Amino acid sequence: MASSENPETIALHAGWRADPTTGSVAVPIHQTTSFQFQDTGHAQRLFGLAEMGNIYTRIMNPTVDVLEKRVTALEGGVAGLALGSGQAATTFCVLNLCEAGDNIVSSTDLYGGTWNLFANTLKSFGIEVRFVDPADPQAFVNATDDRTRCWYAETLPNPKLQVFPIAEVAALGRKLGVPLIMDNTAAPVLCKPLALGAAVVMHSTTKWIGGHGNSIGGVVVDGGNFDWEAHAARFPTLNKPDPSYHGAVWTQAVKPLGPIAYIIRMRVILLRDLGAPMAPMNAFLTLQGLETLPLRIERHCANAIKVAAWLAGHPAVEKVIHPSLMTGESKRRADAALKGGYGGLMGFELKAGAEAGRKFIESLKMFYHVANIGDARSLAIHPATTTHSQLSAEEQAASGVSPGYVRLSIGIEHIDDILADLDQALAVAAA
Repeated sequence: MASSENPETIALHAGWRADPTTGSVAVPIHQTTSFQFQDTGHAQRLFGLAEMGNIYTRIMNPTVDVLEKRVTALEGGVAGLALGSGQAATTFCVLNLCEAGDNIVSSTDLYGGTWNLFANTLKSFGIEVRFVDPADPQAFVNATDDRTRCWYAETLPNPKLQVFPIAEVAALGRKLGVPLIMDNTAAPVLCKPLALGAAVVMHSTTKWIGGHGNSIGGVVVDGGNFDWEAHAARFPTLNKPDPSYHGAVWTQAVKPLGPIAYIIRMRVILLRDLGAPMAPMNAFLTLQGLETLPLRIERHCANAIKVAAWLAGHPAVEKVIHPSLMTGESKRRADAALKGGYGGLMGFELKAGAEAGRKFIESLKMFYHVANIGDARSLAIHPATTTHSQLSAEEQAASGVSPGYVRLSIGIEHIDDILADLDQALAVAAA
């Protein structure tokens, strides 16, 4: 396929044309644990990274490889790694650079599962996460020291939905030699964090990329645009001999393959040792969703703008959170980072409070009451008692969750049916 920068074409063609043996146009499901070596020399070259190829599905698989290449092309990176979940992707992004005693600086505006991972689980590994308010990009600089290995944020954070200042923060980080890692789950196609200066992008493919609520997964994309050697002291995992791989110095060992030290180490060390691979069947199903991602994103965005405007005019609604309704700096950041729409997520609060929110959720008929987002179907949930329930009241407030907050993930159904279901549920909640 001729190269293309258009997401509609990339989603259908990147990384695959046809099976060389059978001519199959659909990507085959390579449901196998292992791969036959040509001879002992071939095996030795694969294990020594002198040649790239398939060894074991825990580390790589041809079906998964196509998904990795396709998402990498979509994001404009150099190489990708698919994992068993978005949570695994986030974890690997940090562990690939951090050891006990290190720290990262993270935006406070995070998905609840990420917040708990950062605030509690990583702490037990000896890794400190310093949370800062992204309203002030300089806060990332102020929280950084010699043991800071990366900065982390979400493009379109759930639930605040205030778009992160990617370009501003990334530029500050590069002056210090600190890479910005972006979770772009809620803004595929709409935002290209690597083009704005981020070094690494990750997605929970469970959400919009898969789009059909049938497969858990995650993917990490290496931008190939960060010089890990220029600040070698800050990145010992990439610049010091690795005793678990024959003393390989990753920035040196992979130079013949391109600027992929970060993602190669993640694959042959973390994925090898910790597991969490994406299953071939899940990769196949995710590829089916990815093929229509650009089309679905258009409908998600168009429907969400209409729902946000409709809710803003409803007498039972106190407040609506959606980038299309924001003003000032929040709107400027959204317009600077997002192209083609503001995403399918939104939140709102009812004037009657938390109990009205519960009645609203339980009165929905078409919307699904589930913990997922980014499905083709419309979804709704009450974060304070579900996705963010492990957080303290103070942590919930910092991440943007109030007791009466309701989150909607707007699907691709006909807008009249979406509004009709919301209308009848709001009538019950206000009664």
